[in-house]
Amino acid sequence: QAAAPLHPVAVQCQEARVVVRVHRDLFGTGRPVRAADLTLGSAACSPVAQNAAESTVTFVAGLHECGSALQMTPDSLIYKTSLFYKPTPSGNRVVVRTNAAVVPIECHYPRKSNVSSNAIWPTWAPFRSTLSAEERLVFSLRLMNDDWSAERLSNGFQLGESLHLQADVASGDHVPLRLFVDDCVATLSPDRNSSPRYALVDLSGCLVDGRSDDTTSAFISPRPRQETLQFTVDAFRFAGDERNLIYITCHLKVSPADQAPNPLNKACSFNKASSLWAPVEGTGDICSCCETGNCP
Repeated sequence: QAAAPLHPVAVQCQEARVVVRVHRDLFGTGRPVRAADLTLGSAACSPVAQNAAESTVTFVAGLHECGSALQMTPDSLIYKTSLFYKPTPSGNRVVVRTNAAVVPIECHYPRKSNVSSNAIWPTWAPFRSTLSAEERLVFSLRLMNDDWSAERLSNGFQLGESLHLQADVASGDHVPLRLFVDDCVATLSPDRNSSPRYALVDLSGCLVDGRSDDTTSAFISPRPRQETLQFTVDAFRFAGDERNLIYITCHLKVSPADQAPNPLNKACSFNKASSLWAPVEGTGDICSCCETGNCP
């Protein structure tokens, strides 16, 4: 609620900080308290702004700043702090005309049904394979922002959002190459063979995650260039596991750009409108094994 004589303290719990706005008529008596007598938290943080016209004082502090305390419950993260009013004598230094006051402040954040800021770390070590004595291919997999214009700075996702993944190969002066994502698997540890594990891409280029009823995961068509392949995956977490860190391991490969895609080298997504598998390039029959599971 707005800071006013009837509700003299207004609190905004933002993503990474708390904003406290205090009306100087703290007790509703028409006698404003001195701004210098107001502090926030056990660290006694001072206000960052005053508004003389509205007779308000504003505090801004990070959730972990000013001596705040964190309490964790099964469902919530609760950040606790207090607004302190400690009157000091002014004018007549023998008496004070108001009592000290403490206003407890709490910010509650849900712990479940989301993925926190350590969901995925978009700095995979490049995989390098030797093509010949002179030529080396450098593969990369990056987490991109929503319009694919740059690498994503944040590594956290909420459930309901989409991961934008971009695979690239840098081949130097080699003959033109076309990149494919052979398979991708999600695990809770760096070991791609650990359990539980969930296949996102399988069967030599079938984005099997998009086959599920409640997903929109798909390869992006057309490609921006032959040596790049983009795809989206709906954010998820493993059922029954509250850990927020998920590892995604992908196997990338190339074929000559002038070689037509085939069941071994393909990028296929499931089209829910037509209930058919469709390739980014090539004829539709190369994706038929995505449904039967008999891919090379």
